[in-house]
Amino acid sequence: MPTPLLYDANDTNAADETLMRQFALGNAAAFAALYDRHHLAVWRFVLRSVRDSATADDVTQELWFAVANNAARYEPTAKFRTWLFTMARNRVIDLSRNKKSQVSIDEEDSEGNAMFSELAAESRLGPLRQLESREAASDLLRAVEALPSEQREAFLLQAEADMSVADIAAATGVTFETAKSRLRYARNALKGLLEAHDESAQRSRA
Repeated sequence: MPTPLLYDANDTNAADETLMRQFALGNAAAFAALYDRHHLAVWRFVLRSVRDSATADDVTQELWFAVANNAARYEPTAKFRTWLFTMARNRVIDLSRNKKSQVSIDEEDSEGNAMFSELAAESRLGPLRQLESREAASDLLRAVEALPSEQREAFLLQAEADMSVADIAAATGVTFETAKSRLRYARNALKGLLEAHDESAQRSRA
């Protein structure tokens, strides 16, 4: 069996795929680095999909067990992050669609709301501006949850997994144009909400 290379914990530029190969060779620190790098984003993706924090915890725990168990068979035919989020999506789909549990916005941690503050400033969302208040973040969270499931899924795969339109299309089994259309509708809906919130805030300050 090949001797695993030592993973330098200070090497933040190590590719995910390299870390997976190192973990497959027995380097536990490489797996820890992958987990630290991606666990929050994938948990948020699952949470926004299942809308129940306990279920999100269970799904992500199972997901990371699967990552560890599949390390020896992992082939980097796609980015690790794309592979990880595709696995997460498949587990979400496997859940019962009859669950109506809804996570309370007020119970979410600050990092959950911070995600949408950051997303509002991302260029991929067009002219969306940085959210200025918890109220705006909460409104946006509700808007994301209210999106049709296909649009919400496409938006979250791009926002959290940083997937390209082509990657989203491949992961969800639709054409490039369909994936692009879902993203466009999602962004337009969220953009409209932020603009309405901004106008309301300006009127209240007048």
